Amino acid sequence: MTTTGRFTIPSEEHFADETKRLAELWGADAIRNSDGTHLDEAVERLGKKIYSAYFPTRAHNEWISLHMDETPQVYLLTQRVLAEADTVTVDLMERFYAEQLQPNRDADPHRYWEVVDRTTGEVVDPERWDFDAEHDAVTIRGSEAMHEYTVSFLAYIIWDPVEMYNHLTNDWGDKEHEIPFDIYHPATRDFVFRTFGQWLKDNPQTDVVRFTTFFYQFTLIFDQKHREKIVDWFGCACTVSPRALDDFEALHGYRLRPEDFVDEGCYNSTWRIPRKAQHDWIAFLATFVRANVKKLVDETHAAGKEAMMFLGDQWIGTEPYMEGFDELGLDAVVGSVGDGTTLRMIADIPGVRYTEGRFLPYFFPDTFHEGNDPSIEGLDNWRKARRAILRSPISRMGYGGYLSLAAKFPKFVDTVTAIADEFRDIHERTGGKPAEGELNVAILNCWGRMRSWMAFTVAHALPNQQTYSYYGILEALSGMRVNVRFISFDDVLERGVDDDVDVIINAGPERTSFSGGDVWRDPRLVSTIRRWVRGGGAFVGVGQPTSSDWQGRFFQLADVLGVDQERFQTLSVDKYWPAVTDANFITEEATDVDFGEPILNVYPIDEDVTLLDVKDGRVQLAANDYGRGRGVYISGLPYSAANARLLERALFYASRNEDRYAAWSSTNPECEVAHFPERHLYCVVNNTDQMQTTRVQRADGAIDDFTLAPSAIAWQELE
Repeated sequence: MTTTGRFTIPSEEHFADETKRLAELWGADAIRNSDGTHLDEAVERLGKKIYSAYFPTRAHNEWISLHMDETPQVYLLTQRVLAEADTVTVDLMERFYAEQLQPNRDADPHRYWEVVDRTTGEVVDPERWDFDAEHDAVTIRGSEAMHEYTVSFLAYIIWDPVEMYNHLTNDWGDKEHEIPFDIYHPATRDFVFRTFGQWLKDNPQTDVVRFTTFFYQFTLIFDQKHREKIVDWFGCACTVSPRALDDFEALHGYRLRPEDFVDEGCYNSTWRIPRKAQHDWIAFLATFVRANVKKLVDETHAAGKEAMMFLGDQWIGTEPYMEGFDELGLDAVVGSVGDGTTLRMIADIPGVRYTEGRFLPYFFPDTFHEGNDPSIEGLDNWRKARRAILRSPISRMGYGGYLSLAAKFPKFVDTVTAIADEFRDIHERTGGKPAEGELNVAILNCWGRMRSWMAFTVAHALPNQQTYSYYGILEALSGMRVNVRFISFDDVLERGVDDDVDVIINAGPERTSFSGGDVWRDPRLVSTIRRWVRGGGAFVGVGQPTSSDWQGRFFQLADVLGVDQERFQTLSVDKYWPAVTDANFITEEATDVDFGEPILNVYPIDEDVTLLDVKDGRVQLAANDYGRGRGVYISGLPYSAANARLLERALFYASRNEDRYAAWSSTNPECEVAHFPERHLYCVVNNTDQMQTTRVQRADGAIDDFTLAPSAIAWQELE
C-alpha cells in the first residue's frame, strides 16, 4: 500500500520540526499555509509541494485605506419602523455591526437607495425623504400612521467577513482588521494585478497558488453583537457598486432596484424562486469575474505555477457548474468537506485537472481545546465523505488551520494517519475511478446543473431544522449506487427528459426554487412529465413536490404521486383512504424511518394508491402505478442509514428495477457496497463507529459474509 502522497498538511511559523514529523506520519507531499500564518524557510526546504494561500482582494490596507470608496458594497434592508404620525425616522445601522459595515455616504442616496412602505409595498417618492449623513438616519415625510417603512441602502464592507470570522473565532485581539476591496473600480483592479505580479516574483518557492478565493464574498453579514445575521453561501448581495449598477443598466436596458437585492428581506436566498433580474445579475457578475480570474490564472501559469481555487469565501461569480467554468484554465479546486454532499460538490466539478478536499475538523481552538476529542469529529467526517468518494473520487485530501493545535492531540494524529493511508489505498485499488452506478437519477428544480449538489443548503454543510428533511436526500444519494445529475425546469421545457434518465426527484417546501412554485402551472411541463412517466419513467416527490394552488389541485402531479395536500379548500369533499399496505418492496427493510418535519394533511386522491406509511391522518409514504411508470411520495427524508435504504429501494421500485436490487447490496443498512467491475473487486464500508456484520450478494447470486470493525472498509477480489 502506498503510504505517501495525495495529502496536504498545513503548517505555520516556528513549527518546522513538528511539521516534518507529522508530514512523514501522514504521508504529506504538499504543505500549505492557513489564513494568518506563514511558512518557515525550514518547512519550505522539506522537499514538499508548496501551496500558498493568496487573497486577491484583501491584506493590503496600505492601498485600500486610501481608497475607502472602493471597498465592496452590499444592499442592506433596515428594520421595519412603524410610523405613528406623518413623519418617521429610520436608523440605518440598527442591528448591523458598525465595525463591518458603513453606509455609503458618497453616492447619491436618492438615485441608489429606496424607501418602501411595507404595508402597501409602494416605493416612497425620493422627494419625500432625506438622509442625515451625520446620524446615518433617513427621515420620511408624509408617512401613513400605522404603516411600516424600510430603507434599502448601500453600505461599504469595511472588514473582510472571513478574516473577521477568523479574527473573532481565534481571538486575534489587536490584529489590524483587513479591509476588502472591489476590483470593479479600475484603479483598484490595476493595483490587484500589479500586486499579484510582484507577489509571483517574490515567491519563487510557491508551486501552487491557492486563491482564497477571488473577488466577491458570499453573503455574510454580522449584527451589532458580532453574531451572524445573514448567511447565504450562494448569495450575491455583497457584489454591488454604483459603477456596476450603472454598467448593468447600460448593457441590459433596464435599471435594477435595491429591492432586486434585498428582496423583501430574503436577500435572494437560493431557496427563493429566481427572477429575471437575479439571473441577469448573476450572468453579468460572472462575465466580469471570470474575465479577471482568467487573467490571474494565465499570469500564474506564465510564472510556472499551478492555479487552485478554494470553493468558498470570495467564490461568487465563479460557480463551477455554470457553462464556461472550464475556460478559466484552473488546475484544481479545493473545498471544505463537511459531509458526503459537499464532497460530491467538489468531486463532480468539471474542467479541472484535479480536486482536493479539506477535511474537518479545522485546526482551530473551537475544536482543539482541553477536554475535547477531535478524533471523534475526524472519523465522523471521514465516514461521511468516504461513501461519496467511492462514487466520485477526489484526487487529494488535507486539513487546514493551526498544526500546532492538532499536534497536541496524539489520538487525533493517529486517526489522521489511518485516514490518509485509507484514502490512498482506495485510490490505489480503484485507479481513482468511481464505483458503478446502476440507475440514473435527476434532481429537478429551478437551478438545475448550476447548483449541482448545492440544493437545500443555507450555509455550507450546516444543519437547519427547516432544511434537513430535504438535504438528507442529497446526503443519501451522495454515496448511493446511482448516477446523479441536476436538471432545471427550463431543461425539461426546452428538450424534455433525457432518454437515459431512470428517475426524476422533485423535492422541497411549497413556493421555493426546489419544489418550483408556479412553474407547475405550465401545461407543457406537467404534460411532458406525465407522458414520460406513463411511458415507463419514475417520479419521486418529497415534501410538497409540484406544489401550486391551481385548478383545484395543490400537487399538480397528484395523479402521478397518488396523493395531494388538503389546503382547507375542499374540506367538504370526503376523502376515502385505502388500508395501509404492510408488504411492499420499498418497506421490506424499513426500520426506524424518520420522515422529518411533518407535512400536514396529505391524503390519497383515490383508493388505488398504495399507502405505505400514515401517521396522524397524513400520508408519509405512498406508491402509485401510472401507466407503465410509477410515482412515489415521501413526506421528508432526513439522512440516516435507514432513510437512505428506504430511498434506494424507492428508486429501484419506482423505475421497476426491483429484480436488480439484491446484487451488490448489503443486508445491513449501516454498511454499503461499492462495485468496481473494471477492477474486478468490490468493497464494503462500515459507516458507523460500532462493529457491524452484513452479507453481500454478488451478481451471480453468491453470498459473502463480513464482520467489520468500527469505521472499517473491507475489499473483496472477484474472479
